[in-house]
Amino acid sequence: MTVTAILRSIALAAAVCVPAAQAATPAEILAGYGALAGAPAAPARGQQLFNARHGREWSCASCHGAAPAQAGKHAATGKPIEALAPAVNPARFTDAAKVEKWFRRNCNDVLGRECTPAEKADVLGWLLTVKP
Repeated sequence: MTVTAILRSIALAAAVCVPAAQAATPAEILAGYGALAGAPAAPARGQQLFNARHGREWSCASCHGAAPAQAGKHAATGKPIEALAPAVNPARFTDAAKVEKWFRRNCNDVLGRECTPAEKADVLGWLLTVKP
């Protein structure tokens, strides 16, 4: 890992983590990613990233569904996945450590790499616009 990558990881942790006794809000986590990206989220870009396959087998929508206000299921295992949109599932995007964990795993599956802070901001920005 390069020094730049380490510093970026430290900055991300500082930007999106809150004390364990406090719950984060999706807006706070979005603000952290936006600050790291140095630009506001672009929800239209987030929707596009979410639905595209990026040259790989899956897209985010492969498991979460094209309508993230509804439940999805894992494309390989069939395991149910609760709705991703915070307007439908208020528990989504309220734990910064879990958000990072799942972005890391899912971006690797979909993109073959970690998502950038801008990509995370874009996707979360779009998900915050999704209504029931």
